[in-house]
Amino acid sequence: MKTDTLFYQLFQSFHSLLFELIERPISEAEGYEFSSVEVKEKAFRFDGIFIPKAKDKPIYLIEVQFQQKEDFYWEYLSEIYLYLNQYRPEQDWKAIAIFARRSYEPEPRSHVQEMLNCQRLQRVYLEDLVDRETDSFAINIIQLILSTESQAVTMARRLGDKIEQENDPEIQEQVLELIETVLVYKFPKLSRQEIEAMFTYSDLKQTRVYQDAKEEGEQRGLKLGEQRGLVKGQATMLLRLFNRKFGQISPSLRGKVNKLSTKQLENLAEALFDLETISDLSDWLKTQGKGK
Repeated sequence: MKTDTLFYQLFQSFHSLLFELIERPISEAEGYEFSSVEVKEKAFRFDGIFIPKAKDKPIYLIEVQFQQKEDFYWEYLSEIYLYLNQYRPEQDWKAIAIFARRSYEPEPRSHVQEMLNCQRLQRVYLEDLVDRETDSFAINIIQLILSTESQAVTMARRLGDKIEQENDPEIQEQVLELIETVLVYKFPKLSRQEIEAMFTYSDLKQTRVYQDAKEEGEQRGLKLGEQRGLVKGQATMLLRLFNRKFGQISPSLRGKVNKLSTKQLENLAEALFDLETISDLSDWLKTQGKGK
C-alpha cells in the first residue's frame, strides 16, 4: 500500500489530524499550511510539513513509516538538517516520527534519545489507535488502513454509513474518496464482484453529495447542465482513482476518459478493479470506449 500518498492526502484533507496524533489541541491547527517539501542534496522528501504563518509556532516535520527500516533515523535526521540549511526558517521546529507499529522503529541511538528527551523529536504509534472510539473521520481512515482484509469489509461499510450522517458535503466527498483509495490499495487483485460487495463506486450515487447535486439541478430546471455536471464529476472521480492506482496518467488518456458518456463511465467504474496496469486501461478505452 502506498502509504506516503495516502497520508499526504489525509494530512491535506484533515489539517487537524497531526494535532490529534500528537495529542495537542485541535485549535492549534489554525494558522498552519501543509505541504510536501523536497530537499535537494539527495532528493529527500518529507512525507509532510506543517508550516505556521506565525513566528511563535513550531514547524512540524513529519515522516511516516510502515515497514522496518534500520537506517530510518539516519535518513530522517539527514532530511531535517538539509531542510534547515536550505530553507533556514525563522520558526522553531519539531520532528514527528509516525510508525504504524512499535516493532517498525529501530532502536534509538544516544543522539536520537537526546532529541526524544528534550521533546525535539516525538514518536506516534498508529497501532495505539486501532481500538479507539472516535468521532474523527481522519482517525477512522487510519484504522481502516491498519485493518486486516477481513476487518476492512465491515469497517468500510460502517464508515460509509457514518458519513451519511455528516451534513458537510465536502467532508462527505473527501471521506468517500479516501475510503475508496484505501480499498483500491488494500484489495488490488480482487474481482469486481468482490469489491462491489464491500464499498463501491455505485454507492456514491446514493450519498447525499450526489443526490443533493441532482436535486439542485432539477429544481433549477437545468437538465442538460445537470447531466453534463454529473458526467464531469464521474470522470473526475475515476481519474483520481486511476492516478492513485497507476500514478499520474497521460493527458491523452485523461482526454479519452473525459469524453466518455455516463453509461461508459459506469462501465469503466465497474471494470476499475480488474484493470491492473495502465496498458489495461488504454486497451479498455480502445475497445470499450468507442461507441456512445
